[in-house]
Amino acid sequence: MDSDQPTLPLTGDVRIPLLGFGTWQATGEAGCQAVLAALDAGYRHIDTATMYGNEKEVGRAVKESGLRREDVFITTKLPPDRVGRERETIEASLAALDTDYVDLWLVHWPPSAPGDSIPVWREMLAARDENMARTVGVSNYSIGQIDELIQATEETPAVNQIRWSPSLYDRQTYAAHRDRGVALEGYSPFKASDLSDPVLVRIAQAHDVSPAQVVLRWHIDHEIIVIPKSVTPERIRANADVFGFSLTAEEMRDIDALAG
Repeated sequence: MDSDQPTLPLTGDVRIPLLGFGTWQATGEAGCQAVLAALDAGYRHIDTATMYGNEKEVGRAVKESGLRREDVFITTKLPPDRVGRERETIEASLAALDTDYVDLWLVHWPPSAPGDSIPVWREMLAARDENMARTVGVSNYSIGQIDELIQATEETPAVNQIRWSPSLYDRQTYAAHRDRGVALEGYSPFKASDLSDPVLVRIAQAHDVSPAQVVLRWHIDHEIIVIPKSVTPERIRANADVFGFSLTAEEMRDIDALAG
């Protein structure tokens, strides 16, 4: 893994880069080119999902980038309609991605049938134990749903990927993940952010960066994994360029307060 990017340790002796590249809606040739642009801009963490229908393009981009497989962190996710077909799904993902393993496999959404959550989690753990995934986690889970998995299996999800941004910041949710040893990963960092907010604008001007870069840096300084997505090369590069500054404690508090 590239040493110049901040990473977070996960269960199972795995380190995840705090900045990832989201690929939702990045499909076909444009999707492949976006991932190539991201890897070229310095991203070393690519986030995909079976539901996105672009695992093949992601795999191709990783191969074409010329980077070593172990230098790129790849996440994919199990869709809700594949409950009971976990093994078949991870095998299909690995074939599409053209790799022997993924670094992180997530349950994309909590299963809708009440009794399905634990069996699905056991299947995720089995895939990990068979080295198809280096580590496993969940997405869109509540703390209660995570506790249910931990109580039943004594195995903690490495990651919970949820919607997160300054306006959604919740100290209790943040602390609850940390207390359990679950890494918090935020998606759609800009969707719920008002990038014209005076606080973000002021802090951006102080560091000679954009409000979007401030939002990403805020995640990183909180040690929250963040996965912005874009298919525009300039924006991909700008989103990757967030390691040349960091926020002061006061700036962090001001941004936290945007959640009201």
